[in-house]
Formats: sequence, C-alpha cells, structure tokens
Amino acid sequence: MPPIRGKVLRWPPKHPDREWRKLMSRNNMSNNARFAEIAALAGDPARVSMLHALMDGRALTASELARVASVTPQTASEHLAKMAAAGLVQVEKQGRHRYHRLASPVVAQMMESIMLVASRLDMVRPAPVTGPRDAALRAARTCYDHLAGHLGVALADALVAGGHVELSHDAGVITDAGVALFARIGIDVTSFSTGRGKAARVLCRPCLDWSERRSHLAGAVATALCTRSLEEGWIRRIEGTRAVTVTAKGQRVFCEAIGVRFGGQQA
Repeated sequence: MPPIRGKVLRWPPKHPDREWRKLMSRNNMSNNARFAEIAALAGDPARVSMLHALMDGRALTASELARVASVTPQTASEHLAKMAAAGLVQVEKQGRHRYHRLASPVVAQMMESIMLVASRLDMVRPAPVTGPRDAALRAARTCYDHLAGHLGVALADALVAGGHVELSHDAGVITDAGVALFARIGIDVTSFSTGRGKAARVLCRPCLDWSERRSHLAGAVATALCTRSLEEGWIRRIEGTRAVTVTAKGQRVFCEAIGVRFGGQQA
C-alpha cells in the first residue's frame, strides 16, 4: 500500500482537561524554579550590597562593587556574572573597562519591595537607633532613576492634590494641568513615547516607598523630574549613598511650582 501524503491527522487527546493540567503544572514548576533562582541570587548579602549600590542608577565597575560588598574583585566578578546571566544586571563595555548597572527599573522595584517586607518584619523588634546616613536616606533618596523617601512621597502628594497627577493602586495619569506644570519647569511630557514594544515606558505610576510605606511617583515623568532636579541644582547627591539633599533653590521650586510642604509651609 503506497504511503499517504498530505496532512497528518492527529486525534485529540482523550482527556483534554487532564492534558491542560499537565501543561500548566510543567509551566508552574518552571516558574517556581525561576523564582527560586532569582530569590537565591538576590538573597546573598554580598550581592544585596551590590544591587543596593546600583539602585541610584549609576554604572559601577567590579572593583568598585567589590569594595561596597567587602569581597575580593574575583569574588565580585563571579557574583556579577551570575546576576548578569539571570537578568538582574547588565554589563556595558567602554574601552578596557566593564561597567555594571541594574538591568531594568523592574529590578529596582523588586529590591524596594523586598526592603518594604523586611522593614515590616522589623516592626516586631526594638527600633534601632539610626545614624545620620539612615535619616538622610529616609528624607530623600533615588530609587533607581526617580525620587523616593519623604521627598518623593511629598512630591507625589502635592501633584495629586494639585490635580496634576491621578494615581490608582497600580497606574497613573498626567492630567492636562500636569502637562502644563511640567512644561513650566522644563519637562516636555508630550515628547515621551507611550507606544508599544520594548522601547515604550510607562509615563506615570505609583511605586510603594519602603521607608514611608506610601507611594511615590515612578515612570518616565518621574525619571525626567529627578534628572531635571539634579541638572538644575534643586537636589544634590550625598557621596557614597543613594541619599540626596534638597537645596534652598530646590525647596523654593518644589514649593512654589509644585506645592510641596517644607517646614509646615505650602505655596
């Protein structure tokens, strides 16, 4: 009998529901394994120190990160290779140097969320006596590429209260009044891409602040505000930490233009 050519007919499985459950089980096992891998990588004390150091958006060398984590450069390179393979950090080559930065804002968001959980667990323990550095981080800091801490939350509160931003649990909108406000301080919101694809970025969203435990502003607009604040001298970085300090000029701009409260006063 000659072979039959053409389409190959396959009988459907006798128990489609059972087959679907098997497929879902395999997917869940794969996701669980991936989750465990990321958790193990992010849970190592040395790697945690490196990830924290990268959360201000800068790119650092393996030697610089080794000093931060108090490990040898060789050990730091091994840690960084593992985190790069897992998609937590990315490597940029410039001449003979290799610089490392967080792979995406999602990694920074993951770190902030873990710190939030850790801070809640600490609530059952005696409150530690924090030094000036801790106080500075709580007052104002960068969360990867946007502002966080008391300053970040105060900015979000003022923008919402003024009708410039609308925030829900997991999304945000810049109003027409907000577009006009940002334009007045040198930020063209209309120039940001809101299309689809890898290059697209959320314009505005809430980001839960681990120290304030309320939302500050994240997204492209928040990044532009942080960048503008540094360029114009409204805030200054505190060396060796993610903390920033608000200058007198910055207090005036944030108060008069946005309506942020400083020392009980409001514009």
